[in-house]
Amino acid sequence: MNGYSDTYTLNNGMELPCMLFGTYNPGDIDSLTLIEQAIANEYRYFDTASFYETERALGEAMKKSGIPREEFFITSKLWIDERGGQNVKEALERSLMRIGTDHIDLYLIHWPHAAKNDEEWNKKNIETWKAMEDLCREGKICEIGLSNFHPHHIEGIIKNAEIMPVIDQLELHPGYMQEYTLTYLREHDIFPQAWSPLGRARLLSDPVILELARKYKRSSAQICLRYLLQRGVSVVVKSASPARMRENQNVFDFELSFEDMSLLSCMAQAGWSGEHPDSNAPDIKSNFEQ
Repeated sequence: MNGYSDTYTLNNGMELPCMLFGTYNPGDIDSLTLIEQAIANEYRYFDTASFYETERALGEAMKKSGIPREEFFITSKLWIDERGGQNVKEALERSLMRIGTDHIDLYLIHWPHAAKNDEEWNKKNIETWKAMEDLCREGKICEIGLSNFHPHHIEGIIKNAEIMPVIDQLELHPGYMQEYTLTYLREHDIFPQAWSPLGRARLLSDPVILELARKYKRSSAQICLRYLLQRGVSVVVKSASPARMRENQNVFDFELSFEDMSLLSCMAQAGWSGEHPDSNAPDIKSNFEQ
């Protein structure tokens, strides 16, 4: 990767941006202002979801920018209670309406199941996937994929799929690389994409990361992002600071050595969010009225 606008080629020949701007939980800044600032700093690739409640803001910011829709790449996700047959088609229509577009570039199943006692999760995910395939054929979705799925969640889908998942979006960062799942994804030609690439900022003060930041004269965030890109992982970045927005894009003019890549890959667990699809899937929250 030589620049922010570079892409990875997916298993269907389509291109995935190497870096997207995330819109989850904007914090002290409102979503519209955040996304407008990101667009002003040349971000064109955005990650949203029905659960995030940022789809409307993204659509409004895109419209206000005056930039043609084809210059944007939009990922969105359907929530846990939007899975299953007809629900998927209705969920997509709501997302399209909120964003104000006729298609979504990449559409993901957000989580594999609702709770540990969700005994129908595999059946429901297969039904969901079939509906997403139909929406691909209709041209309302360009690419389809997964989020927070581990190998045992993915098997049922790929055994029944006519269109293979192109990506799996996971929590990935130094100290939490989920190597078994990464190996499985590579073996099945499913591309990994990292959410929380900075460990929700926990890694910014990690001693290992700080030492490498001093060595390369870069920020801790840049070390984490560069590491993932060198591992061939697309990243979802986020910041409310325009200066940090630019800093996150400035990771293409240096390279971590083999020794330092190994050091980061062998770190003790660090920065984990505590979220896991099999132990504490997020509480269901209906977004049907957004």
